[in-house]
Amino acid sequence: MRMRPTLSWTPTAGLPPATTDLEPVVEALGRGGVLVLSGAGISTESGIPDYRGEGGSLSRHTPMTYQDFTSGAQARRRYWARSHLGWKTFRRALPNAGHRAVAAFGRGGALAGVITQNVDGLHQAAGSEDVVELHGGLDRVVCLNCGTFVARREVARRLEEANPGFQPVAAGVNPDGDADLTDEQVGDFRVVPCEVCGGVLKPDVVFFGESVPPARVEHCRELVRTASSLLVLGSSLTVMSGLRFVRQAAQAGKPVLIVNREPTRGDGQAVARIGLPLGAALGTVADRLGLRVED
Repeated sequence: MRMRPTLSWTPTAGLPPATTDLEPVVEALGRGGVLVLSGAGISTESGIPDYRGEGGSLSRHTPMTYQDFTSGAQARRRYWARSHLGWKTFRRALPNAGHRAVAAFGRGGALAGVITQNVDGLHQAAGSEDVVELHGGLDRVVCLNCGTFVARREVARRLEEANPGFQPVAAGVNPDGDADLTDEQVGDFRVVPCEVCGGVLKPDVVFFGESVPPARVEHCRELVRTASSLLVLGSSLTVMSGLRFVRQAAQAGKPVLIVNREPTRGDGQAVARIGLPLGAALGTVADRLGLRVED
């Protein structure tokens, strides 16, 4: 069954106020068994905008849905032109202090795992291991017909060859790697097919309106079941794909802690929301735990 995309959420009255006290996070990590759930907000300091924060990309950009992508060749031409240009920015992005702190928590034995809603691969680049990419990763491409996977760099090479001189200037790049281009800039961009069967290629990411694979969801649910607490980093939790794990943890009596500048859809289930910038906050937590954050 296809899901209707949830693009926005309006905070309701009565949510608990944010705090600047990091001690609950320090204590939880000190006990160990913490499951991290990260969102686009942890990557903003790497130059990748979030969706819903101040200046978030949804204020100017509506992400392509799975239904749009599969509806016809013109929609896929627009998507691949924008995504091809955006990929050049994504592949240059480097982990920031927040990603490096999460990796330090893992090396220090404080984590039960990392689930990320992001598709940028920056947790892994910072050194985190066994990261579950809830919404997939932009570094892989899959054929919707035969299921063949191929590295994004190979598809990027083929797109470069098929579209020599394609170098429009984008107005911005979004968290899903989609650059802001006009239809005129997209022009007659050529999309390349699967080399195995000639089918439609799609980045191995979960589009809005598309369901997360059930096996991946169950794996994440098991991580929640075995964790001692859940630490949400940089997510508004607007989308149910991440919010369900917050609700699961809260229903099981596991503490939920959120570090996010803005209110989130999960604040009502959290024992605290810390409204501080992620990089500096997580670096402070690492210092208090005596953990070395690698450059």
